[in-house]
Amino acid sequence: MEALKEKFEKEIKPELTKKFNYKSSMEVPKLEKIVINMGVGDGSHDEKFIEAAQADLALITGQHPVITKAKKSIAGFKLREGQPIGVKVTLRGDSMYDFMNKLIRVALPRVRDFRGISNKAFDGKGNYTLGIKEQIIFPEVEFDKVVKVRGMDIVFVTTANTNEEALELLTGFGMPFRK
Repeated sequence: MEALKEKFEKEIKPELTKKFNYKSSMEVPKLEKIVINMGVGDGSHDEKFIEAAQADLALITGQHPVITKAKKSIAGFKLREGQPIGVKVTLRGDSMYDFMNKLIRVALPRVRDFRGISNKAFDGKGNYTLGIKEQIIFPEVEFDKVVKVRGMDIVFVTTANTNEEALELLTGFGMPFRK
């Protein structure tokens, strides 16, 4: 959505420059990409679970998901190398801003007992990971057509060097962090 992109250029960038005393506009951290991953544990035994997860993720993001496969065999999980275990999508550019806008404005407020997201899920290098328990919080997903309710991980990859910079950046975009 153009609104978030404009907001970044007009409001967030100058605020970050002022707060962290950047000398160049290229130093200002920005959102690079959003990676959405949906693990499908039972997909290794039944192809229809993978296809259902792929369809749900395609509806939510508007982009065709890639099937992720197991890197190595784990007997305890009855898993063979190369078996499909999930689906993922990488969003960049306009589709990334569209998804972020939809997540903040529509999906997160639909979560039951929502009090904000944790501000402790940063990885130390300025990337933020958000776990969602069910894909039905997105309005595109029809509850009656869902094969199985499953969660997803959403990773916001930024160019920030520290967690503090990334927190300011995402807060500027309107991410509802807990106070």
